[in-house]
Amino acid sequence: MGSFATALSGLTAAQTMLQTISNNLANMNTDGYKDQTLTFGDIFAQASTTNGSGDPIQTGNGVSVSGTDSNFGEGNLGATGIASNMALSGNGFFVTQGAGGLPDYTRSGDFTTNSSGLLVTPGGQLLLGFPAVNGVVNASAALQPLNVANGLTSPPVASTTIGITANLDSDTAVGGTATASSLTVYDSLGSAHTLSVSYTKTGANTWSYSVSIPSSDITGGTGTSTVVGSGTLNFNSSGALTSTSAVVPISIPTLADGAKSPMTLTGPFGTAAAPTITQTAGASATTATSTDGFASGTLASYSIQPDGTIQGTFSSGQTLALGQVAVANFANNQGLTNVGNNSYRATTASGQAVVGVAGTGGTGTIVGGSVEQSNVNIASEFSNLIVAQQAYGANAKSITTLQQLSQAALAMIQ
Repeated sequence: MGSFATALSGLTAAQTMLQTISNNLANMNTDGYKDQTLTFGDIFAQASTTNGSGDPIQTGNGVSVSGTDSNFGEGNLGATGIASNMALSGNGFFVTQGAGGLPDYTRSGDFTTNSSGLLVTPGGQLLLGFPAVNGVVNASAALQPLNVANGLTSPPVASTTIGITANLDSDTAVGGTATASSLTVYDSLGSAHTLSVSYTKTGANTWSYSVSIPSSDITGGTGTSTVVGSGTLNFNSSGALTSTSAVVPISIPTLADGAKSPMTLTGPFGTAAAPTITQTAGASATTATSTDGFASGTLASYSIQPDGTIQGTFSSGQTLALGQVAVANFANNQGLTNVGNNSYRATTASGQAVVGVAGTGGTGTIVGGSVEQSNVNIASEFSNLIVAQQAYGANAKSITTLQQLSQAALAMIQ
């Protein structure tokens, strides 16, 4: 009967191997799936006698599965173009909120958003990361779900600097004017105000400028517009700005909408080392204007940066961080237990998760708009399938032979 048990253990081992290979092949197209292999160990009877040299005499009793190894090597990265998808290039795992609130870990990055705008796995587990407040990520805070859609707005930002890129026609007669520059600035409430910058030639290579705002925008304003700044521009014989003199800072007095005031602006013509206005022969024209202020906006789109920062672009043109995806690492990946749905859970064998951000502490970087594909190699699996099939057939033949021997022994007794 012991011989039957030995052959039966071989059948069981081959069947388990076939099951593992079948599972690998079934998950060839499962994003983030890691190929599994079995480790076998032999079974020997305890030595009861020794030979003349004192060496133990042992008889093999079969085989058993001693372990399951996962190949955590990186699979191919496939671009999807979906903003919520992401792939880890290198070591590490995404952190999700599993059953009972316990953290799970996965390499599958085919995330979507739920009805609340939170990033989730296909199974509904929440992707966890570090929160951001007003565009600033707090990597010391507790992990929490990441919101990328639901009611997100950007705060208004008051303008503090303005810039004008322009040319003033050098052929303009003294006392003549150039086409005014127009630009928009924003106050602390996000309200827009239009500034007009006019230019008058006061002498050879010298111009004065005046900055005005609609009088209706300020408290107590009279007339059509109110001057809020002025100065003088001096150019050299090559038309380059050499200095600004008699400059009055651009200061907007009390705003009618109740925004923070006075509103002081610096600029608008660059610096002496890098001026943005010239005086050359040619039509006077403003080619560009800029400001660092923004109105309030709603989230228009987002993208995942290599360090896991979720960069949101708002309707106001402002770009702010919405949060940062957390990445975990383990001392022993083989110690993780598979809980299904491409998720793993920490054990004493794996060690506790070391949670941080992508690209630090030995973790890989994140590729947005992509997913990591299964790392199953179909050629290797088919080769292993043939080996497993032959092992199963050989052990089955052993059982058949043992059965024939047993029947012959019984026939001799009869």
